[in-house]
Amino acid sequence: MEINKRIEKAREVMKKYKVDAYIVTSSDYHQSEYIDNYFKGREYLSGFTGSAGILVIFKKEACLWTDGRYHIQAENQLKGSEIKLFKQGNLGVPTYKEYIVSKLKENSKIGIDAKILLSSDINEILSKKKYKIVDFDLLEEVWSERKNLPGGKIFILEDKYTGKSYKEKVKEIKKILKEKEADYNIVSSLDDIAWIYNFRGCDILHNPVALSFTIISEKKSILYIDGKKLDKEALKYFKDNKVEIKEYFEFFEDIKKLKGSILVDFNKISYAIYEAISKNILINFMNPSTYLKAHKNETEIANTKEIHIQDGVAMVKFMYWLKNNYKKENITEFSAEQKINYLRKEIEGYLDLSFHTISAFGKNAAMMHYSAPEKKSTKIEDGVYLLDSGGTYLKGTTDITRTFFLGKVNKQEKIDNTLVLKGMLALSRARFLFGATGTNLDILARQFLWNVGIDYKCGTGHGVGHILNVHEGPHGIRFQYNPQRLEVGMIVTNEPGAYIEGSHGIRIENELLVKEFCETEHGKFLNFETITYAPIDLDGIVKNLLTKEEKNQLNEYHKEVYEKLSPYLNKKEREFLKEYTKRI
Repeated sequence: MEINKRIEKAREVMKKYKVDAYIVTSSDYHQSEYIDNYFKGREYLSGFTGSAGILVIFKKEACLWTDGRYHIQAENQLKGSEIKLFKQGNLGVPTYKEYIVSKLKENSKIGIDAKILLSSDINEILSKKKYKIVDFDLLEEVWSERKNLPGGKIFILEDKYTGKSYKEKVKEIKKILKEKEADYNIVSSLDDIAWIYNFRGCDILHNPVALSFTIISEKKSILYIDGKKLDKEALKYFKDNKVEIKEYFEFFEDIKKLKGSILVDFNKISYAIYEAISKNILINFMNPSTYLKAHKNETEIANTKEIHIQDGVAMVKFMYWLKNNYKKENITEFSAEQKINYLRKEIEGYLDLSFHTISAFGKNAAMMHYSAPEKKSTKIEDGVYLLDSGGTYLKGTTDITRTFFLGKVNKQEKIDNTLVLKGMLALSRARFLFGATGTNLDILARQFLWNVGIDYKCGTGHGVGHILNVHEGPHGIRFQYNPQRLEVGMIVTNEPGAYIEGSHGIRIENELLVKEFCETEHGKFLNFETITYAPIDLDGIVKNLLTKEEKNQLNEYHKEVYEKLSPYLNKKEREFLKEYTKRI
């Protein structure tokens, strides 16, 4: 098999460098969640195409770790290869770091590309046993068809879209650096850099960022970026803002020369960066930009709400088309994906999809990150169809999931959908004391599924960037502990689901804005405002499983959906929306 041949070729290179294991992650020089093709070495070597996973090649075995979103997919894609799957997150399954420590003796040699591997991961391994780290790019020697680094142009965002200028942002960052007694802030995460400097790029599909690094100090800001990405407008912008521009790879040499105290987030920098600056005083702390970026300003919030209306209109048009035509036309998962993508492209200010659309019918929807094939795509017939999609526009970024019930559907699938809906509604109406984290609230969404022994192997919600990455920290809503409290101005998704292998998958997703609720002698309380506007399919609801409160909540939501979206629809679409937002 081709994959086994690639693994063997990798072992030949490992033998040359005399290493006992080599680690290949799903990241780039910036610890990005989604990456350009140049960095997809783990995918090339393993055949597993999910966005998250770590491959470790030993002398006599190869192992891959991935999380619950991809367990089913990984099992299918690794079949026939020698690669052993570790289902990350399952009881008793060791992490890749624990497994390495259990397999390798002291003084063993571990090969890595130090510009890619996360510093905190390597330091954790080294804290367990004495190993020698050997830095080399194995992919350069085994991947003959490897692409070049991306080189698209960046563009500058106007203040009417960002709500805050670069000068205002860098002033806030410098204030935090002063409080932390840090001389420098090294930032390598691409969405942070794009946010700080108010530019957007096209180096990663569906993520409007550009490969770059930055060093910020009290005296100056240096941006390291390929000069070919900058047009005259960008060069003038940076000059006017007194930002020094240097070539991308100069960064790795310059950081070796820094002397003083450096604020860095060990969970966002590579081992190469850590090694280069380790002789300085290192302040391991969240990048100020990460925290500031998560709090949307008034302009960002107003724009986001506006674009959610247009995005919701596209969803209604799609739902109308699907419900009325799936029996008449040969609609497949792939053609449905093309339809919603086209509807979004027609929206003013459209830049890109916010992620690859998940269009999944029947049992395919049980794979959380399923991708419909262009050829031999599954036909959509009577049954359950899941659509997880979103767009990036000049006014914001959207992420919405709806599950549609078509024709004859099993009662159990409707029951599962109703349990998911109950959890989604419960989280939406939460009121909570300031200081609560997403971990404190996660049970609200899972409770009805847990009551019948169902769980979903992913978080309930993630932050959403503004004209940026669809997944954004530091906050989120998940069962696993996240110390970041939810604060006013943060946007987070609410997306519980039920994934029944071999049968069906269900997810309902809205975005929520954190707002002030009230303040009493007991403290300050917050709540959520739903800012996603699209009908939830009434055909999939078992009404007698909903309480009176839940029915009223759903009715009020649907009333708002109709009021906001109906002015943008034609007569037939309005009638359709009225039917699917009627009181129950």
